[in-house]
Amino acid sequence: MAHVVTVDLKQEMDFRFAIDFGGGIPVLYGDETPPLGGGTGPNPAHLLAAAVGNCMSDSLLFAIRKFKQHPGPIRTTVAATIDRNADKRLRVQNIAVRLTLGAAASSLAHLDRALEQFEEFCTVGQSVRQGIPVTVEVYDSNGLRLK
Repeated sequence: MAHVVTVDLKQEMDFRFAIDFGGGIPVLYGDETPPLGGGTGPNPAHLLAAAVGNCMSDSLLFAIRKFKQHPGPIRTTVAATIDRNADKRLRVQNIAVRLTLGAAASSLAHLDRALEQFEEFCTVGQSVRQGIPVTVEVYDSNGLRLK
């Protein structure tokens, strides 16, 4: 069964748009960085990076909790590289996601299984991957690279 997500955008001034998600969710304001816009909100590349990072974070948390484990607060950093393509147009070239667990890997049972499957749960990340390379690294609270 398909699920449709609707977002309404209304231009307020120049490149500043009110982004209305409905359902009582507070309006978010997007804006391009200067010189095009005023930089009063995240630009579309920020929103894309946030969407991928948020989805990967949710998916990792879901996968770990399936095994009744508690990863502590997850911290995620996303870097979207923007550069010109062959036609000299700016495009998102790749997205790198770094997730850091708030707990040590040694304290989490079945972590290997959660790490093996969590990316497949990420609707946004897997959809974006169809057109933009997305790399994912996972670390524990001690800085140990897990994936």
